[in-house]
Amino acid sequence: MSISLDEPVHLHKTTQRLGTDPLGKLLLRLSLPSIVSMVAISLYNLVDTFWVAKLGYRAVAALTVVLPFFILTYAVGVGTGIGVAALTSRRFGEKKVEEANVVTGQVLFLSLALGCVLALVINLFPTQILILCGATPDILDLGKQYLTIVGLGMPFTLLNLISRNVYQASGDSVRPMIFIIISQVWNAIAAPFLIFGWGIFPALGVGGAALAALTANLIGAVLPVVYIAAGKTAYRVRLRHCIPKWSVIVDIYRVGLPSMLMTSTEGVVFALLNHVISGFGSLALAAIGIATRISDLAFMPILGTANGLLPIVGFSLGAKLWTRLWGAVKNTALWLVLFMALATLFLEIFTAQVVGIFNNSPDLLAIAVPGMRIFCSTFVFIGPTIIFITTFQGLSKGKDAMFLSLTRQFIFFVPGLYLLSAYIGLRGVWVAMPVSDFLGFVIASVWLYREYRIHIKTHSAAGEFSAP
Repeated sequence: MSISLDEPVHLHKTTQRLGTDPLGKLLLRLSLPSIVSMVAISLYNLVDTFWVAKLGYRAVAALTVVLPFFILTYAVGVGTGIGVAALTSRRFGEKKVEEANVVTGQVLFLSLALGCVLALVINLFPTQILILCGATPDILDLGKQYLTIVGLGMPFTLLNLISRNVYQASGDSVRPMIFIIISQVWNAIAAPFLIFGWGIFPALGVGGAALAALTANLIGAVLPVVYIAAGKTAYRVRLRHCIPKWSVIVDIYRVGLPSMLMTSTEGVVFALLNHVISGFGSLALAAIGIATRISDLAFMPILGTANGLLPIVGFSLGAKLWTRLWGAVKNTALWLVLFMALATLFLEIFTAQVVGIFNNSPDLLAIAVPGMRIFCSTFVFIGPTIIFITTFQGLSKGKDAMFLSLTRQFIFFVPGLYLLSAYIGLRGVWVAMPVSDFLGFVIASVWLYREYRIHIKTHSAAGEFSAP
């Protein structure tokens, strides 16, 4: 079945499954491709770090200090994408297919407009950005080299990020996985050639890693647009849908802006973290950079699962399938607790071996290994916390999601970062992370349970709800 503009109440079969398939099967079908996609991204980052580490620990530190700004860029793309996904999946649940096409049509305009602004800022103020992100003088030039090259492709980066949510919102999680794998395979192959000058390629060092990332984002942006334009998705987007419609854009950011601000806080917090760590030298920056990329491999399945849950929550909200909605949240949270427990066990046992793959310098290992063991200690709480926040996003309650994220970051982590580092040095930086993770989990659990009780009270009397 395909969508016809003449029959707006008919839904594509992949979208219909959001309300009919068994939850376990549906969550796996939606989450697994997204998990594979996110893991592919994380694996590239690990491979990229592996090659860049051969240039020295200062090169790794340079990639670490640009990360806060790229988190801000990621926030713009993901926040916009979540707004688009929540609104589109809700329109599908309401069987308003033409309105879903209009929402999707805004993606091209928003990607180009916001991407050009970001590219301009990067190329006008690279030094200022890096200093704000915690760069030390010995890595400033390397950081600038990477930042300015990747910055040229910001429109493609945003389109790459947002388009994933567009497909997820219609229940199609396979194509985004394929697009991401293609772009990341290219990235992984091109990086060492451009970094070290293999074959006919010039040796560009850190700039080569940036150029590989730029071209991969270009590939990742073009492929999903081509498929939508060719009518091979649940959407039937025409040029008229791409004309900016400000009322729709406002609706997108009514949900997406809180998520954007929420993710942006992670960039701000990471910049503050870099500033504190830079006081212990660029070797400490390299250590936190390696530890972060390793932990990302465990975090990416959480984010992929959250991406799979979001359209189910949005569709169930629009279709008023309350039991299905809360059952999906419960099952997803339980699965992630089990997964993160296994990931924690592995990383705690093999920390030294995993870190040593990237750099076996005794000085770096002395910082990274004990720090990462502390950092991993509360991983089991992170999965449910992200799922609870994602649930509020799917319920179009972006303010609640933002509140929970800001509480974890600025009430728990930032004060703990400064206080603990002042009293117990670099070890205090590592300790601040698990403390904030646990406290953030407690707050998110209480807040979601409150929302669940409200739903029971509101819908049980009408016979629309029973506990999952």
